[in-house]
Amino acid sequence: MAFSAKTPRTLIKPDHPSPLNTNNHSPKSIYFSNQRKAHQISSTKPHQQLSVLNTNSLNTDNPNSHLHLLCLNGHLQQALNYIDSMKELQIPLDEDAAIALVRLCEWKRAFEEGFKVYCFISNSGNPLSLRLGNALLSMFVKFGKLGDAWYVFGKMQERDVFSWNVLIGGYAKKGFFDEALCLYHRMLWVGFKPDVYTFPCVLRTCGAVPNLERGKEVHVHVIRFGFEADVDVVNALVTMYVKCGDLARARLLFDKMTRKDRISWNAIISGYFENGECLEGIMLFFMMREHCVDPDLMTMTSVISACESLGDDRLGREIHGYVIVTGMSDDVSVCNSLIQMYSSLGRWEAAEKVFDRMEWRDVVSWTAMISGYENNVLPEKAVDTYRTMELQGFIPDEITLASVLSACACLRKLDMGIKLHELAKRSGLISYIIVANTLIDMYSKCKCIDKALEVFHNIPDKDVISWTAIILGLRLNNRCFEALIFFRQMKLSLKPNSVTLVTVLSACARIGGLMCGKEIHAYALRTGMGLEGFIPNALLDMYVRCGRMGPARNQFNSQKEDVAAWNILLTGYAQRGQGTLAVEFFNRMIESNVNPDEITFIPLLCACSKSGMVTEGLMYFNTMELEYGVAPNLKHYACVVDLLGRAGQLQEAYEFIMEMPIKPDPAIWGALLNACRIHRQVGLGEFAAQRIFECDTTSVGYYVLLCNLYAGNGKWNEVGKVRKMMKDNGLTIDPGCSWVEVKGKIHAFLSGDDFHPQINEIYAVLEGIYEKMKVVGLDVPKGDSTDDVEISKAEIFCGHSERLAVAFGLINTVPGTPIWVTKNLYMCQSCHSTIKFISKIVRREISVRDTEQFHHFKDGTCSCGDVGILGKT
Repeated sequence: MAFSAKTPRTLIKPDHPSPLNTNNHSPKSIYFSNQRKAHQISSTKPHQQLSVLNTNSLNTDNPNSHLHLLCLNGHLQQALNYIDSMKELQIPLDEDAAIALVRLCEWKRAFEEGFKVYCFISNSGNPLSLRLGNALLSMFVKFGKLGDAWYVFGKMQERDVFSWNVLIGGYAKKGFFDEALCLYHRMLWVGFKPDVYTFPCVLRTCGAVPNLERGKEVHVHVIRFGFEADVDVVNALVTMYVKCGDLARARLLFDKMTRKDRISWNAIISGYFENGECLEGIMLFFMMREHCVDPDLMTMTSVISACESLGDDRLGREIHGYVIVTGMSDDVSVCNSLIQMYSSLGRWEAAEKVFDRMEWRDVVSWTAMISGYENNVLPEKAVDTYRTMELQGFIPDEITLASVLSACACLRKLDMGIKLHELAKRSGLISYIIVANTLIDMYSKCKCIDKALEVFHNIPDKDVISWTAIILGLRLNNRCFEALIFFRQMKLSLKPNSVTLVTVLSACARIGGLMCGKEIHAYALRTGMGLEGFIPNALLDMYVRCGRMGPARNQFNSQKEDVAAWNILLTGYAQRGQGTLAVEFFNRMIESNVNPDEITFIPLLCACSKSGMVTEGLMYFNTMELEYGVAPNLKHYACVVDLLGRAGQLQEAYEFIMEMPIKPDPAIWGALLNACRIHRQVGLGEFAAQRIFECDTTSVGYYVLLCNLYAGNGKWNEVGKVRKMMKDNGLTIDPGCSWVEVKGKIHAFLSGDDFHPQINEIYAVLEGIYEKMKVVGLDVPKGDSTDDVEISKAEIFCGHSERLAVAFGLINTVPGTPIWVTKNLYMCQSCHSTIKFISKIVRREISVRDTEQFHHFKDGTCSCGDVGILGKT
């Protein structure tokens, strides 16, 4: 709050002498009216009321002096009771006593009592004097009641610069910056000269907007009115310029200051930090020490934050040592900054030590530690710390809840997430959009997408993060079609950011939405985001997964220096089983001086596996650490098992697992199980399945592989047992779903879908194809089996949805047009044979991407070579 030099203002405290000098002015009295306003508030309590009938309760010699004494001693309720008695006896209220009472209400932050005093004064019918009006102005501004303050300001017959300062400061504090600046100009217009308290307030307002032009104008006023040498005013000017981003002018002013105090140094140092010039800010900090100016807590917290921004662990530790030497390590805000810094630098153990040594913690301390664990991928520690925080009686804020909800999302702790959701609703923290957005993420990752949608729809003002979170949630829950719909809705009201585009491109890639992906590509180029963040790689991945290697190579040519781009294109070759091309591409990568990483060798080994290139695959595995410095991990070992297993070397694959230097995980045994399925080795397959289910009983894919191992060997009773195991464990398989894009529009087909507008035409086309298959002696897909196992095999493990998509494509595209289908499950042998036959008789290229690989059909053959198809006999 600003103060005038002409009207000093001191807070009243019980143990301090009166701030009012009653000898410097003639006393004025306020006479009460006998009528009370209807809205007057009474806050007296019965046991504290003075009897209005007992005149002995009043100091009849000088009642105002007694009232003044009550105010000086901080007895607000007694003073209010006393003033009630004075009113009943029509004893005039002295101006000094009224001012003392108003200031006591302000000091105690007693709004209702202050408003009652104001009503008493208003009922007197007397005009507001300058001193009393200023006291009321100050009180209402302190309470944040700008409407009441403005009303008092309007009723004042006389005003001084203090009156204007108080009102300008009140509007600025509440965020009404334009109004505050207008008041300042009005003050000048009516002829008041600003004082040393006016300029800091107005300059802070210019910096908060920020409005550099107005700030420069106020700077001119500072010079015109002769305050350019006042250190407080110049500090405010420096702060204004750094807030407006004009570091050059701020530094020029700072360097010209003949006297600099600690605030001066803090203003320029924090200004450099806020504008991203952390190194220069650190240099100024050391210069501050050279000038023998001791930093305060504000200095140290900003310097610690700068070390975090710079990512300089060594400097951060040196600053930590300085904090300990200077005795500031006991301050909570400094410790909180240290926790945040160490956590951001990945040194969570050091952050933990700072936290454990704190004698007193606040909610920010706990939140910093919880978010530190969460950011360092230690969600278990984050959840445990939150539980300890609860036990110690701390109430979480919105940042705390968001951090622990994020940890719950990582751990898939749905039960705890639901409890935190209930807490957020009870405490009102659900109104913070950061909490709602994190809830969407938590429910999405816990596979409760309907709950995530419920939270999303209840957000009144959705931001870009809200939309991105729900689009990602739909993508994670295999509802990519809806994700694209939400994206189109989002664009009607908000501009998506690069993260949104990456998420939507992932959804396009999942369902083969090429035209939608191209639209997003064009949008990214138009908006200048084409090279931002992960968008280039997301575009490359979309083209690869949509089967368009030509556009993918064009996109790749713009980002050849990025190892991730090489990995994505390498994955494309692996999905197509193009081992020779993959090896050539890898050699080209090495020749381009791009160092492979651990991800590079996964698609390389997969490509060798699907192409039967065992020798080459083993060579790359054995040399990856020696030649390229990449130590093999579990995924690489799984690739080698798959490499040997697909080639029929099951015994070698088993021995390789047994000789591994690290414990095999379910994925490695799963690779062996899949090889046993391909080569019908039931005994070894059952052994692999036992090893899998010892560690993982929730992954549906392993049950599917085991079922198909049994089915391929005619062991239908065993298939039924596995199905029962799945049911007992509460596991279900997503229904078969296929997507086909025709004329830029994506069409989805579920297994047994009878609701499509063209379903009769689709079935008619398929029946015609089946008749032609009979003529040439091929097995026709069974659609009327009464055997429960046969139906389960068809509808759950495959679903045949790709047949509907292919038939729809045949109906709605011109002859010769390639058909591209994407499927969410494996393709079965029956569908594989059917689509091979279709490609031959209609002379079309048909591509089907199932959950594992691309099947490119042309002239009755498939690019996969009929290897590894489910149900192949």
